Amino acid sequence: MQGTGPPLVTPFDETGDVDEAALRALVDRVTDAGVDFIVPCGSNSEAPLLTPVERRHVVEVVADRSEVPVLAGTGQPGYRETLADTEAAAAAGADAALVVTPYYFRHDQSALASYYRDLADESPIPIYLYSVPKYTETALDPRTVESLATHPNVGGIKDSSGNLERLQRTAALTEDADFAVLVGSGSIYAAGLDHGADGGVLALANVVPERASEVYERHAAGDDDGARALNRSLVELNRAVTGRYGVPGLKAAMRSRSLPAGHVRRPFRPVDDATATELAELVEAAR
Repeated sequence: MQGTGPPLVTPFDETGDVDEAALRALVDRVTDAGVDFIVPCGSNSEAPLLTPVERRHVVEVVADRSEVPVLAGTGQPGYRETLADTEAAAAAGADAALVVTPYYFRHDQSALASYYRDLADESPIPIYLYSVPKYTETALDPRTVESLATHPNVGGIKDSSGNLERLQRTAALTEDADFAVLVGSGSIYAAGLDHGADGGVLALANVVPERASEVYERHAAGDDDGARALNRSLVELNRAVTGRYGVPGLKAAMRSRSLPAGHVRRPFRPVDDATATELAELVEAAR
């Protein structure tokens, strides 16, 4: 996986069920806008609120519809559940699995390394590590990542720490391995690419997929200044749909562009009218 991929939102209908038609339409929209791969069942997909059956069905729908590679989120608190979801994602057509660090209980770096190594040994598709301390309170140490990067079935990492030092160390320590480092924060996308990242998995790419993709394309073409300037113009929107308003704000921003985001799932609540107007203005400014 390299380039830009959205952690694809999961559209729900008014009753809270997965809206399969909207999900297929959303895959088409982001693909047509130029994303390089798609990530169903990530954090911004509301994956923790999906049942195991729903998660597997969402991956199947996305894999069936997508013309670009699919990196499916399969991480659960326990090893058996994660392996089962990973095997199901592979059977559904996913190209690789994005596995968040085990959450709820705390685990040291040695336990995490063993967990990922054993999972990669058993998985039928490549494993991508996922470090998101905002949600798990656990960050993968760059040295732990280095120890896993040469495993033949570990493909890369999504680093959502937002810490450029950590990202830079991870990229430097794994540069000789066949291993992709993916930025997990749209606000530092260009900076992450400057520091050796290979792409990004960005909530922002749900809202303005063409602009998020352009950051990567400008960097790849050698226009680093242009990539950074474009990224700066997207920071306020990114902050709004991640840190400030989260998934409800992300979906509201998408709806302002008539993207088939659907409803949020409880206990999330939709944003109020004033927030929706603010988000629509930020989207317009970013376009």
